[in-house]
Amino acid sequence: MCGIWALFGYDTTDVTQFTCALTMAHRGPDCFRFENVSEMRNAKLAFHRLEVVGNVGGMQPMRLQQLPHLTLICNGEIYNCRKLKEEFAFEFESTSDCEVILHLYDKFGAEVCDLLDGVFAYVIVDTREYRVIISRDTFGIRPMFYYVTKDGQMGVCSEVKGESEFIHTSPGCGGSPDILGLRCTDPTITNNDKNIRTLMTNAVEKRLMSYRRVGSLLSGGLDSSLVAAITAQKLRERGVEQPIQTFSIGVESSPDVIAARKVAEHIKSEHHEVTFSPQEGIRALEETIFALESYDVTTVRASIPMYLISRYISENTDTIVIMSGEGADELAQGYIYFHKQPSPQEGDIESKRLLTDLYLFDVLRTDRSTAAHGLEVRAPFLDHAFVSYFLSLPASKRMPQVSVDGVEKHLLRSSFDGTNLIPTEILWRRKEAFSDGVTSKKRSWFEILQEHIDSMISDEELDKARENYPFHTPRTKEALFYRRTFESKFGSKLSKLIPYQWLPRWTGSDDPSARVLAHYQN
Repeated sequence: MCGIWALFGYDTTDVTQFTCALTMAHRGPDCFRFENVSEMRNAKLAFHRLEVVGNVGGMQPMRLQQLPHLTLICNGEIYNCRKLKEEFAFEFESTSDCEVILHLYDKFGAEVCDLLDGVFAYVIVDTREYRVIISRDTFGIRPMFYYVTKDGQMGVCSEVKGESEFIHTSPGCGGSPDILGLRCTDPTITNNDKNIRTLMTNAVEKRLMSYRRVGSLLSGGLDSSLVAAITAQKLRERGVEQPIQTFSIGVESSPDVIAARKVAEHIKSEHHEVTFSPQEGIRALEETIFALESYDVTTVRASIPMYLISRYISENTDTIVIMSGEGADELAQGYIYFHKQPSPQEGDIESKRLLTDLYLFDVLRTDRSTAAHGLEVRAPFLDHAFVSYFLSLPASKRMPQVSVDGVEKHLLRSSFDGTNLIPTEILWRRKEAFSDGVTSKKRSWFEILQEHIDSMISDEELDKARENYPFHTPRTKEALFYRRTFESKFGSKLSKLIPYQWLPRWTGSDDPSARVLAHYQN
């Protein structure tokens, strides 16, 4: 996790640009560099570094003696770096995994990302061809915003706050390959359980690439529990003597905290339980929205506990790289509303839509909440090989298996059944949304937030919402408060960063919480 920043064609002072670049300092607390590209007029690059791979040799902007016309800034990890280096006999000048991007560009041109297995957002400046290439990984796990003006000015940054002073229209999000274009494993292979276990294990193992300590978020649900357990297992196999640190968060009597404790005991982790009060969560609301750069209701709700636990990890431990179960619900149809899908085909379409838009919601939440505190999050469930294989299986196998036991993600659960990787009761624990599971069923987190916000927004303000916010008009006081807070920090011009509000399909519900759905109550 690092922060990249680039600006092309602006005559503003270096002080102004430098100040803007510094707004993303949290993404790279270990080192910062701000440079001109001498061969191009008004071209500036900045890089905030969190040292995870490459040690001293990983500092950027990166230039190579053998390729002096190329400059790279990249936020990412390239898991197949060594394989590519050996396959094409590249002569490396550093210990950075990102260096392979420059060699690949020199050899193959702009289609570099087709060869990469990893997560990345990068900018290549080619002064010989006088062009700039930007690219982002499929799911936007490493974020990238860009904009181009009619006058030919251009900006690129990891977080929109880094260049909000220069943006006059809503930026786009760099690179968005179609998930259907991922390299697929042979779908004719019939041993699905074994393949799922093998690919998931490989996805976790490749993400252990780090010389900093690796930990794992642990909500006590299926996804984070599997990731934490495999991570702990692989670290032990590598001879790492320190037990993995796992982290859960919740208020008193939180079902997530209780479940996470059972998993931690099972995998023998050094477990940290973070308890927060409703008042602490509410106090963190506005700073969380600023870190998020979003006003989406479900994203804000879920981000507050993640923001708080990330702050705890940063202030109280030496863990820097954080494993997460993000992506499993979108891929494996884990949300409760998937029980209402009209057909397997409709469920498949919805699953792929969610994966395509992850960078707007859950991936955004995990990146910004952790990056705000100098941590790097990794999501094995969004591994290319794993996603490709899982999506190649029949849609009817990926949907909730009502005829079996009515549980969502049955295919994923059954693949690990009998392995004793995590407790059986956790393996088959039904879905509990993170923003709900941190509080008791008697008083959900969203109800606590709504009660607080109700006293801060008048009925008259809500009545005028359509007049004041014609784009994505807030329909509740909660939504209006988030929108108002967002625009107080970023202005109305960036409201289109969120093209729609996340809501469950096929239910008719106006609230994103799973606890309001009839299936949850049964």
